[in-house]
Amino acid sequence: MLLLVFYLEEKLDLQYNIFFFFTFCTELVPVMDSILEGLSKTEFVSVCVRDPRLHKDDRWHTHVDYEICLHTNSMCFRKKTSYVRRSYSDFVWLRHCLEGNALTIELPKLPPWSPFFSLKNKEQVSKRMNGLQEFLENVFQNPLLLSDSRLHLFLQSELSIRRIERCALGKTRYTVAEAIQLSRSGYSSSEDKSSYDSDCESSASSGLGLSIDATTRDSPVPFHHSNERGFSN
Repeated sequence: MLLLVFYLEEKLDLQYNIFFFFTFCTELVPVMDSILEGLSKTEFVSVCVRDPRLHKDDRWHTHVDYEICLHTNSMCFRKKTSYVRRSYSDFVWLRHCLEGNALTIELPKLPPWSPFFSLKNKEQVSKRMNGLQEFLENVFQNPLLLSDSRLHLFLQSELSIRRIERCALGKTRYTVAEAIQLSRSGYSSSEDKSSYDSDCESSASSGLGLSIDATTRDSPVPFHHSNERGFSN
């Protein structure tokens, strides 16, 4: 009889433990789902500086620009994916602008300018691109710098530097948000782009304005095919 009682008690304990285990797992599932959902919603900003190209401004002058690829789910940015081209001198201008908002913040540094910079030297080109990318990544870490509208126009619009300055000051017919939304990837057709340009500013150059001359922007020379010495401008 005692053996039977002992056996029944052991069986009941086992059933209770099994029940408790399944109850715990059932309650744990929504908690894990919530954690995974939170992780999936974590904000990120991914930036890449790549594809250096040489542009001829005139017979004696050239400049190099780079493609800035931005991918993010952050609410700080108007567009979640964007591609623009900027030169080293454009980055110098941007850093100078951010200094006004930096106050006591130490701004990240740009890769050094070199009078001996050559497009034929792939190591130099790679170091410069990595330095420009690190500069942007460090800027993104600071909410104060990230609030500057000129930074967003620099990264997500095709406005030239002059027009970025005018737009940030409210001196254009389009707002900062419109300039970003109607950048290259935002146009449904070339006719829409031309119409928008003519309505915004009366200027000899068409388009929202790349930081390269209109006569040369459609025929960039890849850096590895050039025999010319490129400078940072």
